[in-house]
Amino acid sequence: MKKLNWTRLFQALKMRDKIVVSFFAVAGTVALLFWLGALYVVSTKAVPKAGGEYTEGVAGQPRYVNPILSQTSEADADLVELIYSGLFSYDASGNLVKRLAADYNISEDGKIYTVTLRPGTKWHDGEELTADDVLYTVQAIQNPAYKSPLRSSWQSVDAVAVDRYTVTFSLQKPYFGFLENLTVGILPKHIWENIAPENFFLADYNLAPIGSGPYSFFKSEKDSSGNMLSYELRAWNNYFDGAPFISKVIFHFYPDETALIDAYNRKEVLGIDSVMPENLPKLEERKSTHIYAINIPRIFSVFFNVTKNIPLASDEVREALNYATDREAIIQEVLSGKGQPAFGAFLPFMTGYDASVIMPSFDKNKANEILDAHGWVRGEDGVRVKGGVVLEMTLTVPDWPELSRTADLLKTQWEQIGARITVNVVGASDLQQNIIRPREYQALLFGEAAMLDSDPYSFWHSSQKRDPGLNLALFDNKGADDILASLREELDKEKQKEQYRAFQEILTKENPAVFLYTPTYLYVVSSTIKGIDIQNIDTAHSRLSNIKDWYIDTKRIKK
Repeated sequence: MKKLNWTRLFQALKMRDKIVVSFFAVAGTVALLFWLGALYVVSTKAVPKAGGEYTEGVAGQPRYVNPILSQTSEADADLVELIYSGLFSYDASGNLVKRLAADYNISEDGKIYTVTLRPGTKWHDGEELTADDVLYTVQAIQNPAYKSPLRSSWQSVDAVAVDRYTVTFSLQKPYFGFLENLTVGILPKHIWENIAPENFFLADYNLAPIGSGPYSFFKSEKDSSGNMLSYELRAWNNYFDGAPFISKVIFHFYPDETALIDAYNRKEVLGIDSVMPENLPKLEERKSTHIYAINIPRIFSVFFNVTKNIPLASDEVREALNYATDREAIIQEVLSGKGQPAFGAFLPFMTGYDASVIMPSFDKNKANEILDAHGWVRGEDGVRVKGGVVLEMTLTVPDWPELSRTADLLKTQWEQIGARITVNVVGASDLQQNIIRPREYQALLFGEAAMLDSDPYSFWHSSQKRDPGLNLALFDNKGADDILASLREELDKEKQKEQYRAFQEILTKENPAVFLYTPTYLYVVSSTIKGIDIQNIDTAHSRLSNIKDWYIDTKRIKK
């Protein structure tokens, strides 16, 4: 039988028949390809693939890419997060997780923490990370010659290298938040031990570091004035927790947020470390932008200094001001809705928050009723007076647009219940030296950086009323002091909850401050970057704590 010649058969067809046959042939081929593609997609799944480059813009300049010095600079802290590793770190929800630590245990009395390291962990120069490195890092922090901002947190800790991979930390008293201390990046002893303390700040390794994190330093670029322009990191393929997917991470540095946004819109960078709510519309110029709204425990409040103002020493005045505060209106006006109201020292996403504690919410009528009932009478000018004492105060605020607007709104809201408010805007250096340190204010609008696993002792214990303590309300309550001291040594989670609740009830009753809001941390990243899953962070640089799981490229594998 002769083989059928399809070409000659096709040529024998009339033109109209050729068109019909060609149409069905093409349609059939397209359908076949479609179903083959659909079958491929159904039977496979997309997974991250190594490769790609991520560039991020940061406001500021790096100086000390060193984990025991980086706490005062966001630019430094961002780089440390990628280059160094701590014994512990944070997951996307802000929970503590093991990093260099393979295991750990706590003694029954809560005073001794024993940490076992991952064996075989390598520094970026190939040397092995051991317990000696951990011990060196702790001793450097504790040594005043190194001037580490972390020193105060480590003064009562005795660290011992038990063997090559085991370290013990002995505390004088139990402290429920000690594991947070162990998130500090570990320094390589073999690099730093021969550098004298007086040369510590000058060492080249502060800008060309050797770490054990997911990314290693590759190169940096400066301008003719010595300003850092860019800082390039490369994926560390021997990272103990698995090599990162993104091959390169490059940071570019800018003087302020305006310059950051311009760089983002020019596509110089794929991400911005943070952005203020009022600047969000400026990002609309660039498509494929994802804004990550992240919870961060920053609480802005008005702290009352009852020793400097007679009306504020009255319980009913502080209570009335709390009820007279429309937090939602402030959040909409000042933060464009990008924030949450704060009614106490704890936020809903923080450990210790207890929704069962009834806190004052906005009720202007109730505020007026409280003042009326306690004899604060309105004068012809609308300002209340009691026994010759005028209900007036000076509200001191940092010279920062967001807080200045907040102060103006508070002035309007509080004057509606008969208070006279004078807003005093003060520059940053003057505020710290002449206002906060000597506690020379009547009411202070200020923000405090708490932690997700909150330890309120530093902010509210009476021992912290004077500088350098952080008790800006000069709060002095024996019941609260007893709870805060006991809470620090309590390791039982259920008992901690009881103590947190009891403390919140005292704060609600005493009203030492008007808690206002927590702004949402807005992280801007191009949607080409995948795998970002951040809900809660303690600090801005923690947004990068899981960067090794981010990716750009993908491949398909069988399901």
